Amino acid sequence: MAQAAAIIFTVLMGALAIFQAALIAGAPLGHFAWGGQHRVLPRRLRIGSAVAIALYGLFALILMMRAGLLAPWPDTSWITFASWVILAYLALGVVMNAISRSLPERLTMTPLVVALLVLALVVATA
Repeated sequence: MAQAAAIIFTVLMGALAIFQAALIAGAPLGHFAWGGQHRVLPRRLRIGSAVAIALYGLFALILMMRAGLLAPWPDTSWITFASWVILAYLALGVVMNAISRSLPERLTMTPLVVALLVLALVVATA
C-alpha cells in the first residue's frame, strides 16, 4: 500500500512540477497558484515556483525512500522524520489553499493537496 501511495504521490508531484514550470515560462495560469492575484506571475513568484519544483522533487525522493522504492542514503534515521515534516508542510498547504482568495485555486489545489496529504500519511505511517 505504501509503495503504491508513494508512486501516486510522485506522479502528482511531477504534474505539479510541470504546472510550476509552465508558470515560470509565463503561462497565464497564475490564478491557480500563489494566491491567484496574477494571471502571469511576476519575477519573484516565478522564483518561488522554481523553489517549489525543487521541493517537489525532494519530497518525492524522500517518500520513495520511505516506501522502500529507492535505496536510502547511508544514514536512514532522518527519512522518517523528514516524511513527517512533509506531512506538516502539506497540512499547511491545505489550509493556505483553502483560504485563498482565488476561487480556481481553492477548487483545484485544495483537493489536490488533500490527496497528497493522505498519500504522504499512508507512506509515513507504513
